[in-house]
Parts: sequence; C-alpha cells; structure tokens
Amino acid sequence: MNLTLFDLDHTLLPIDSDYSWGEFSLKMGWVDPELFKAKNDQFFADYQAGVLDIHDYVKFATEAVRLKGPELAAKAHQQFMQEVVLPVIKPSALSLIKQHQDAGDHVMVVTATNEFVTRPIAKALGIQELIAVELAKDSTGWITGEILGTPSFKAGKVARVEAWLSAHQKSWQDVHITFYSDSLNDLPLLEKAQTPVATNPDARLRQLATDRGWRILELFT
Repeated sequence: MNLTLFDLDHTLLPIDSDYSWGEFSLKMGWVDPELFKAKNDQFFADYQAGVLDIHDYVKFATEAVRLKGPELAAKAHQQFMQEVVLPVIKPSALSLIKQHQDAGDHVMVVTATNEFVTRPIAKALGIQELIAVELAKDSTGWITGEILGTPSFKAGKVARVEAWLSAHQKSWQDVHITFYSDSLNDLPLLEKAQTPVATNPDARLRQLATDRGWRILELFT
C-alpha cells in the first residue's frame, strides 16, 4: 500500500486553522479579546518553538466551543469555512492531493489540530480519512475540553499512524509512506516515512531537509 499522509496547517493550507479558528471566535465575540489574544498568541509561539503543551492548548482552544454547545458551534464552523478556510484553499494543494489519489494512494490528513476544527476542512480538500486530536465527550455526547487517547502531535503522530496500521492488519513494513509537512514538530513521522517531503518548511525543517537531502516543496509559490 502506498500511504500518503499530509499535515494540514501551513502544509495543505497557507494558514494555521487552529489559530484562525481562535481569531474567528474572537471576531464573533465568544471570548474576552485581550485575555484570549494574548494566550492564543503565546500558544502559537510555543508551537513554533516546539514547546507546546498540547493538553493545555486543547483545553484553552475548545473552551468557547464547549460553552456554546453543539448547535451554535456547528453553525459557527460553517461560517468559518465560508469566510476563512475555503477562500485560502489553493489549486496547487488540490492538484497535489488529486495526483496521489489518481495514483491509487491511500490519502489521509494527519494533524495536531483537533477534530472539531479539521474534519470539515479535510472533507473540503477531498480527503475522507483524518487523524486529528480526538476530543473526549461527556454523557450527552458533547466535548469536555480534554483529549481522548493519544494526541496526534509530535511522536503522537507516529503512535496514531501505527494504531491505524494495526487496525487495518498492517505494519510499517507493509506500506510505503510519503509524508508532507512544514514543521520540525513532525520530525518523528518524517523520519518514519520512506519519502519525507518538507512542504513550505519552517526555517528549522528547511535546514534539516537540506542537510539530509529531502525533497523541499514550495506549494504556495
């Protein structure tokens, strides 16, 4: 099996969907402007520096959604898709995805952003299968702010892909993995892939990819 995995933010999208959702929540008046923006900016800086506490971040990032409830959250996300996400989806990204699908690859998004934000985005990109940060739910079926299971972040992406392989009665030896990512946070999975592709890479990943002779893809130029 040829397994093609895509990171999402700054890889297939030229934005960070998690950060953008936070900014959208701010615009809708769901959060305190000063407190939220300061915290959101700090978490984003932590991510870029590779020191993000994913559990703290997910609790923070989903708090407004949790408090608003499923109906308002779903309606807001539809608006988010129309106003923020769909306008920035590039033909080059859609073409790359289709190229792998037409070749018969099994294509998935593997992202450290939570499933509430990313599932509609993956579908808009034409990708049905998603590995994202899964959210724990209460007895009513609504999110609690906690993470369910292993978060698909850093080495957690390797663990989640391994669990997917196991669920499909496959091992790493049974697949050829191509993985596209922009971030050094994804180094564990990039090193597992037979074909790692540094895609719109940050400065640290660009240097590492250059040193190792990995392909560097500028998808948005």
